[in-house]
Amino acid sequence: MADDWRADRVRSAIEGRNPTVLAELDAAFAVIGDLQFLPGYSLALTKSPGVERLSSLPRSERLRFLADVDLIATAVETVCAAHDPGFRRMNIEILGNTHPILHAHIWPRYTWEPADRVGMPVWCYPQERWHEPASALSAAHDELKSALSAEINRLHHLEGNRSGRSIDG
Repeated sequence: MADDWRADRVRSAIEGRNPTVLAELDAAFAVIGDLQFLPGYSLALTKSPGVERLSSLPRSERLRFLADVDLIATAVETVCAAHDPGFRRMNIEILGNTHPILHAHIWPRYTWEPADRVGMPVWCYPQERWHEPASALSAAHDELKSALSAEINRLHHLEGNRSGRSIDG
């Protein structure tokens, strides 16, 4: 499946074929998650093909990646809080146990989550939740995707102006 963007999410993002990309940042691509049972779920995906873990990057690159994670999380929090009065907090995780590529999960959490799940890691949700067709990223999420992309780009522009770095390329 060489033409399937999921086979190599980083390379497909670099080539402009990954439809989940919300924005290209300094060290990461901001992407919306394939599943949206917690609306706004996004990830920071390394821009360095073949990098499996944070510790594989030189310290300066690690800090740039983590700064991008922070920017994406801030944007997700802003958008989700504005779109859902049940927004509660953000969870950020760098796990790497399943996909051997550096990425960070950015999970919005909500007051309307089941009581037995609200205080638990997202990974404690039943397996069925991870395969529900209704949770799959679709055109129904276009408005959310657009809002996330706009906020990430707005923050990136502000950050670029503050640091004096060029954000044009």
